[in-house]
Amino acid sequence: MSERRRVLVGVVGVLLVLAVLSGGFVTGALITDYDNLGTLTRVISLVREHYLETAESAEMVDGAIKGVVDSLGDPYSVYMPPKMYKELTDQVRGSFGGIGILVGQQAEHLVVVKPIKDTPAYKEGIKAGDVIFKIDGKDTKDMDMDSAVNMMRGPVGTEVKVTVFRKSDNKMHDFTIAREIIRVPTVEGEILPETDIAYVSIMQFTLNTAAELQKTLADLEVSIENQDAGKVKGIILDMRGNPGGELEAAVNVADMFVPEGPIVFITYRSADEEMYKADSRYLNLPLVVLVDGNSASASEIVAGAIKDTQAGTLVGTKTFGKGVVQSLYELQNDAGLKLTTGKYLTPKRNDINKKGIEPNVKIELAEDAETDVQLEKAIEILEQKIK
Repeated sequence: MSERRRVLVGVVGVLLVLAVLSGGFVTGALITDYDNLGTLTRVISLVREHYLETAESAEMVDGAIKGVVDSLGDPYSVYMPPKMYKELTDQVRGSFGGIGILVGQQAEHLVVVKPIKDTPAYKEGIKAGDVIFKIDGKDTKDMDMDSAVNMMRGPVGTEVKVTVFRKSDNKMHDFTIAREIIRVPTVEGEILPETDIAYVSIMQFTLNTAAELQKTLADLEVSIENQDAGKVKGIILDMRGNPGGELEAAVNVADMFVPEGPIVFITYRSADEEMYKADSRYLNLPLVVLVDGNSASASEIVAGAIKDTQAGTLVGTKTFGKGVVQSLYELQNDAGLKLTTGKYLTPKRNDINKKGIEPNVKIELAEDAETDVQLEKAIEILEQKIK
């Protein structure tokens, strides 16, 4: 089905609902063609005319649209009211009003993967591993990640109360945190002490990530042009806890590390398959990639490309397993729709959705570990590669 036809079908549905909300007449023949939609318009009409309280038409339409998307049973497809849609697009651009934490899923609750340095959450003392139990008094049990994250975001200067459980002291902690503009640095890097190894961490993928990575590597005197001349002899790429993000950013990052050939294939229900391809210029240095169960989506694209092309060694634990791609559609009144539209396959055409990517070297990291055994193993492997 073409994009134009999809739009037209959507317009017909909206017109039917609006006709009832405005008291307009809808022919029986048209409703017969859309039995379920006819039922929807009938329910809206009955609520509008007979419900005890006054019902807002706009809210009913919003609820109906949300119900359509929820009926898909897809946790990644979400109807977003204007505020939520704006916050998501701000996140993709790399800045938003919030408290400054990266979150992941852990059983029934969300867990703090990392507080971003110098943000309100970092300054107030929220720590990696804190389990988020409540946001503004609302229980987060079984709450989807998008909803929880959007509850913590909001206008600069407003406050949000976050209740976390900290396993290290087996206690609940309440934090009242004032939101600020969060400009997320998605890449950090350093030369590990007493080594010739560059350690580079990518926290998520935004429109700025590839450029940030290039600058970080340049600051470490690493580039495709001078990779043999600089001090750095190997790279550790840390994508643990990276929840993903923008597809093009992941492709551009992978292009820096893998040889010429496919990076990822995107398959669609009703469109031709897309292939994103790396060129012949890349950092041909010994490489180890750190991953874990919170490495998802875009980070799995990079990890999958590196593993399949044997450009590096994956160390850690199996990744999350989000092998589907969402598209953003802007709707009327500044609302938006995030819709699963494709599935991606690694260069060897492996489907990792709900399966994850197994590392080449599996190393568990205990929650209360005093040393980063995964990083230590990565250094050991990389030093062997360099020799």
